[in-house]
Amino acid sequence: MLLGLWAVALFSLTLPATRLALESFDPLFVATGRASLAALLAAMFLILGKHRFPNPSELKYLLLVILGVGFGFPIFTALAMKHVDASHGGVMLGIMPLTTAAAGALLFKERPSIGFWVMALIGSALVIAFSLIRGSGALQWADLALLLAVVTGSIAYATGGFLSKTLGGLQVISWALVIASPVLVVIATMYAPDFSHVTIRGWTGFVYAALISQYLGFLPWFKGMALGGIARVGQTQLVQPFLTLIASAMLLGENLDTMTLAFAILVFFVVAAGRKFGVKR
Repeated sequence: MLLGLWAVALFSLTLPATRLALESFDPLFVATGRASLAALLAAMFLILGKHRFPNPSELKYLLLVILGVGFGFPIFTALAMKHVDASHGGVMLGIMPLTTAAAGALLFKERPSIGFWVMALIGSALVIAFSLIRGSGALQWADLALLLAVVTGSIAYATGGFLSKTLGGLQVISWALVIASPVLVVIATMYAPDFSHVTIRGWTGFVYAALISQYLGFLPWFKGMALGGIARVGQTQLVQPFLTLIASAMLLGENLDTMTLAFAILVFFVVAAGRKFGVKR
């Protein structure tokens, strides 16, 4: 649980850091460039540590991690952060503890109770309601991107936690990034900016997203889920929306209106209630 909380504290700055990076970079460069930079560190770690190559069974699951944390989550969140505040995104991503546990149940035979599934449905309804209210009765396309980020990220988180039992947490994310790197580098090169015009704020957000959000944060995250279970440790994410809201206000000067805070609190209590229901492994 402590490893999970440590990781969540690091991940809570992802959306504010992405917003900073987007001041200087194209969304697709932020997404694939950050993963490309992280892949460089990953390759060094794998080579220096002489870590074994994943076996065929592990590779099958590793593809889900690649699709989620290599492409899906960073691309969808970067596209969304171009159009909505980080605090808005923090509320939308608040249901990830429930969706991560659901992915673990569907893929790896964890068995949440009926009460858990009820809370998962309520949490999903809350973030959709939040999106509809913000969009004057219609889902914004940025919110659709955030929902896709939730789905792809949750599947990758659950799969990474499962693979950490045999590969180790940092090996999972390292192999995912290295295998995906040829495609990532091509896309990043296509959308690379004129670097002479990049601001310090832009570089700060980009480097944080690359080194921490895309790589080092997964060490405590996957290790924690391997030790304590995907559903249980995944619930540490319930504090992430509040940390994101605080970071958004402090780093970006975003205004935390009453409705955003109210929905964040509602999502917190729903996720906390879901945490109380049993999960069999």
